[in-house]
Amino acid sequence: MKRFSGVTILLPAMDETYSLKKTVDVIVETCNREDLAEFIILLCDRTSSDTRKVAENLVKKYSEEYSIYIHDQKLPFVGGAIREGIDLAKGSHVVMMSTDLETDPNIIKEFIALSKKNPDRIITASRWIKGGGFKKYNKVKLVCNLIFERLIGLFYFVGLSDLTYAYRIFPCDVMKSIKWQELKHPFFLETALKPLRLGVKFIEIPARWEARTEGVSQNSFMANFKYFKTAWNNRFLKKEDILKDEQ
Repeated sequence: MKRFSGVTILLPAMDETYSLKKTVDVIVETCNREDLAEFIILLCDRTSSDTRKVAENLVKKYSEEYSIYIHDQKLPFVGGAIREGIDLAKGSHVVMMSTDLETDPNIIKEFIALSKKNPDRIITASRWIKGGGFKKYNKVKLVCNLIFERLIGLFYFVGLSDLTYAYRIFPCDVMKSIKWQELKHPFFLETALKPLRLGVKFIEIPARWEARTEGVSQNSFMANFKYFKTAWNNRFLKKEDILKDEQ
């Protein structure tokens, strides 16, 4: 039987500075030390020098008490960063989030509490259920997102309301067992669809999304239509096509 023994926090960063610092500070301030297995700050060759400096300062600030380190990714794009982070994770569970404060770090403590009670489930944040919401979200994208969420939910026969939001805590062994394909933002959808195909249960909790106040989003509006391809490609996969060969 699975049990919670600590969470790995994955923090991909490109051009975030004060929001990266605040993300880590809030998690440390609101969560119990024994629940935090490690922080992995995922950087790449396009990460700004200011962001790298903030990451290095966070390592200096917290390394005596916490396991926190920088990993320079080899696979490209944000999906590649998270995939490498999953492979490196030492916690029983792993959190996927952003460092631009569009994923509220105050919710991590709720993720942990629910994972302790339901260690075999994926706990996922939803902007669409009561208590969640959006602030300063493009209205056209908002309508498109709602339509997409409903269509994919019907296509997969699930009642989940927010399959694309990149804010979840997973059992680490589940994530390490899966053969991932996506490298760009559709990876976030893939992290919901493949576990669903394997029969993993989800729990949704409300979260409020607020537009970033620094940096530039790496996900263009047109790129969102690639999510449809990801949804189609994963719908009819057999278990042996989802799991790594050694499983």
